[in-house]
Amino acid sequence: MISGHGGNIYEWAAVLKCRPVDILDMSSNVNPLGPIPGLDDYLISRIDQMSVLPEADAATLISRFADFYGIDPSRVLAGNGTTQLIYTLPMALGFTQVKILGPTYADYADACDMHRVKFDVVQTMPESGFIPDDATFDSLSSDSDAVFICNPNNPTGVLIPKSQIETFCRRHSNCLVIVDESYLPFVKNGDAESLIQTDLPNVLILNSMSKIFRIPGLRIGFVISGNLSLIDALRRYMLPWSVNSLAQTGVLHILSHRESALEFIEQSRFYLDAERKAFYQLLADVPDLTLFHGQASFILGRLSGRFRAPDVLNQLIQHRILIRNCANFIGLSDRYIRISLKTTTDNAQCAEILKRVLCEAY
Repeated sequence: MISGHGGNIYEWAAVLKCRPVDILDMSSNVNPLGPIPGLDDYLISRIDQMSVLPEADAATLISRFADFYGIDPSRVLAGNGTTQLIYTLPMALGFTQVKILGPTYADYADACDMHRVKFDVVQTMPESGFIPDDATFDSLSSDSDAVFICNPNNPTGVLIPKSQIETFCRRHSNCLVIVDESYLPFVKNGDAESLIQTDLPNVLILNSMSKIFRIPGLRIGFVISGNLSLIDALRRYMLPWSVNSLAQTGVLHILSHRESALEFIEQSRFYLDAERKAFYQLLADVPDLTLFHGQASFILGRLSGRFRAPDVLNQLIQHRILIRNCANFIGLSDRYIRISLKTTTDNAQCAEILKRVLCEAY
C-alpha cells in the first residue's frame, strides 16, 4: 500500500496542532457540494443499522443500482470501495501481464504487485496534455492480457472519448479492458461517455459513488460487465458482508431518490465546470506553473524554476491548505501538484496563496 494518497489531514493536524477539520483539504478528490442533501440526517436516523449484519451479498443494493443505470443486476457486483475491487481483479481473473495507461492512480500497479503480476505503465506525455494518441493506445495491447484505464484520469483529468475506447476494445478482443469511471459523474454529459451499458465482452467497468456523493468513509464501489463469466469469476473471490450496513443503507437511500440524485449530479457538474474555468483564470499568468486542462474535480499543475512540490506544499500547509504532491505517481515527479476544487471562496484563497508563493522570487 502506498503512503501518498490524498487526504492525509490527520498527520498534518498533529504537526500543526490543530483539528483535522481546521485544514482545507484540497488533496482529496471529493465533491465540494456533497453529501447529497438529507443523507446525513437519514443515516443518523438509521444508526441502529450498525448493530445488525448487512445483507451478505448486497443483493438489494445491487438490484437498486442496476435499476438506476438500466442494466441487468446479474452484470453487477458490489464491494468495499472500488479499491477493494481493484485489488481483487488480478487474482480472481488470473492476470499474467498487465498494461496501465499512465500516469495514473497507483493502486492499479500496487494490486498487480501484491499478486506478483507483471505490469508496465504506458505513459502519456505532458507535451500532448497527457492525451493518448492511437499509437499509445495500441501499445497497451502488446503482450498483455489486461489493461487498466482511468477515465477521466486521475491525476491528469483527461477524458478519453467512449468511441476511442470502444474501438480499442474491438480491435484487441483478446485483451480485457478495465475502465475506472470513478470520476466520470463529474464530467458534463458524462453519462454519454460511460461504458456501463456496453455489451463488449472484454470490458469491465469500475463505478464509485464515493467521490460524486462525498461518502468516501462509507466505502462503496461496483464492478460491471456484460460478460457474465467475468462476473462469475470475480464473485468467487468476493467476501461476504463486503459492504457494511450503513453503506448499504445510505446508498440505497440515494438510489431510491433517482431524480434528486440526478439533479445533484447535474448541479455538481455545472458548479465544478465554472470553478475550473475560474481557477485557470486566477493562475493564468503565474510564472513557473503550468495547469493542465482536464474534466474532473481536480487540476494537475507542473512547477518549474526552483520550485518543487514538497516546498510548495509546505508553504501552503502553513496556511492550513493541503494539496497533493504527485511525486509518487509513476511517470510524474516532484514537479507536479494536484489541487482538488472546493468552494468558490476556498478555491480563490488557494489560488491567491499559491500565486504569492510562486511569485515571491520575481
